[in-house]
Amino acid sequence: MANGIGELLPPPRLMLTPGPSNVDPRVYRALATPLVGHLDPWFTEMMGDVQGLLRQVFQTQNRVTFPISASGSGGIEAAVVNPLEPGDEAIICVNGTFSERMAIIAERTGARVMRVEAPYGRAVDPEDVRRAGKGRKVKLVGITHGESSTAVANDLNAFRRVADELEAILVVDTVSTLAGMPLDVDGQRLDICFSGSQKAISAPPGLAPITLNERVEQMLRARKTPVQSWYFDLTTTMNYWGKERTYHHTAPISLIFALREALRLVVEEGLSARWERHRQNQQALLAGIEAMGLEPFVETPAERMITVTAIKVPAGVDDRKVRQQLLDEFNIEIAGGFGPLKGKIWRVGLLGCSSTKNNVLLFLAAFEKVLLDQGCKVPAGAGVGAAVRSYAETSAVATGGKK
Repeated sequence: MANGIGELLPPPRLMLTPGPSNVDPRVYRALATPLVGHLDPWFTEMMGDVQGLLRQVFQTQNRVTFPISASGSGGIEAAVVNPLEPGDEAIICVNGTFSERMAIIAERTGARVMRVEAPYGRAVDPEDVRRAGKGRKVKLVGITHGESSTAVANDLNAFRRVADELEAILVVDTVSTLAGMPLDVDGQRLDICFSGSQKAISAPPGLAPITLNERVEQMLRARKTPVQSWYFDLTTTMNYWGKERTYHHTAPISLIFALREALRLVVEEGLSARWERHRQNQQALLAGIEAMGLEPFVETPAERMITVTAIKVPAGVDDRKVRQQLLDEFNIEIAGGFGPLKGKIWRVGLLGCSSTKNNVLLFLAAFEKVLLDQGCKVPAGAGVGAAVRSYAETSAVATGGKK
């Protein structure tokens, strides 16, 4: 522990939360790169590398693509306050804590916000959005790709079609999905898309990558009122990340070094291979927890996130005690629910560097031991065995049944 002014020595945690995820040693080395000024010509040239890498990961040609100096919540704020002005109409799809946060931010702009809600554990129905927007001049539809507070995924293609009918821009929160679940900003025609550095990208927290298309650029230039936030006003931030490299704020230089290296790792692995790795590991995790007699919180398979899995806490089991014993005995951190789901679910993140076969098998073995200690009757070895079979079946499919 940190005592007084002594050396910081955090324990070696295995991060299986919805974020942050574990970080590759190459990213740690990048963090230790010597500082230069945020307006140093070497640094401003290197910024172009980061933007190019982000375009590859977002799969976009958008000119305005860069990391905002903020957490994922800062990404939500920037994505919402820039296009919305007082009196505009917006629809925000709410099925969890972070989509609700998007709605709250939108309401503070003075826009007329309609919340289209779904029960926690379910995806938002695009038809509900279509009905809510009928006969209205909707400027913006906001949706989370993966609502990590509930582990629910929304079908972006369906919402793109509805937004087209309403002639609205589509704003998408991919904080917990970028580089872990299939996403194609240009192919899916997402107008504004933002993420977080600490999730499936596996960089330290503190940056919110964002990309927006030319339609949104024109919308920002046509605003009648100033953006309510000076810091998150993209019309000025874009000047720092544009050709001008005009001073806006002191960028978190070391975090940008780390993000660049994490993005290089993503590109080296390849997006398709990375998505498949995340899918296989989540499939094995689900097989394991179901074999243990536990239930996923999201009942409909098509609505489950790949990067975050929510597990129902069995009756009579103390959510907090299970998580604390995992941390104390195995150095494994998972997350609980919050808000109306507090004490009712566990959330397990398999994101970026944390999404490995070893981690899945270790977690299932540790989880079984802790549950047994807490008085929960689970069949011995069932979870790990089911996960191993899942990996074997995946391998057989990949090789056409040949060994």
